[in-house]
Amino acid sequence: MARYTTTIRTPWPAEKAFDYMADLRNFERWDPGVASSRLVIGDGPALGSAYDVKVTGTELRYFTREFQRPNRTVAEAESKRLRSYDVIEVVPRGDGCDVKYDATLELKGLFALAEPAMRLIFTRIGDKAAAGMAEALDGEKIA
Repeated sequence: MARYTTTIRTPWPAEKAFDYMADLRNFERWDPGVASSRLVIGDGPALGSAYDVKVTGTELRYFTREFQRPNRTVAEAESKRLRSYDVIEVVPRGDGCDVKYDATLELKGLFALAEPAMRLIFTRIGDKAAAGMAEALDGEKIA
């Protein structure tokens, strides 16, 4: 299992940061590994909404599994080859908030043999996404 965590400190209010991050249509704005993301179930970010997300070489359908505005949302995608589980938590501060992003990627079947290499690749992918997230949120990476 590959895992990447980061925290972005932003001057945005918690509600604004949460709304931006919980709407997975914004993936393509801050994650350079995402070619496109579109809402396919629901009217917007909410429990049960779903997004088709195109990443290098594949398209995944992410479902919103938890939605506790403005503090926490969880999105999950699963295919025959992998499971992606992303947790976004927003912690208010007096002058903005911290956005914590915790992404787990689990390879399945024979693909699981590539897990050690995937951990290294996932770290590089995560670093690029964290930089994009910091820029999109007018913030800075603190962890």
